[in-house]
Amino acid sequence: MMCLGRGTCPFCKSDGIGKTNEEIAEELMKRAEANDAAAIYALAHLYDHGHYGLLQDQAKALELWKQAAELGSSMAHYNLGVYYYEGGHLKKAKFHYEASAIAGHEVARFDLGCIEAASGKIERAVKHWAIAASAGQHNAMRKLIALFEKDVVSRESIDTTLTAYNNYCAEMRSEARDAAISN
Repeated sequence: MMCLGRGTCPFCKSDGIGKTNEEIAEELMKRAEANDAAAIYALAHLYDHGHYGLLQDQAKALELWKQAAELGSSMAHYNLGVYYYEGGHLKKAKFHYEASAIAGHEVARFDLGCIEAASGKIERAVKHWAIAASAGQHNAMRKLIALFEKDVVSRESIDTTLTAYNNYCAEMRSEARDAAISN
């Protein structure tokens, strides 16, 4: 999104060059008024951190994340999961992590595994981590390897997941990405 300095706006095709941070925030507000989940999520991020001329207002950020989540934003669900987890509201955190994970957010899937492991549900944790690792989530792969070394995860399971993890990582590789990483 252009508002966060990540290239061209997918809606207006503007790159934001020549616009002030305040103008960009104003454009986001207009898109948010039209119930654009991505704009609402981005605006919540700006309020959460006090960027682009907006005062930091975490209550406003929370309100906007809830609105964006209702509109289907997996990132908003994830942020709500983090917010509720940090506040000790595990049931709400789990709900939002699940919504985000179902939409493909693999860090949310990893975090679900951590919640399950902390509550003693290792089999459920392993399932979440296997799904996340198969989609390239490296922390999930590390957790599974550690459990394999403790004989909690079978050789067959770790081999299958490691193959999927490596295949995913290989698909993501490119010469341009490797060059950018090495610089």
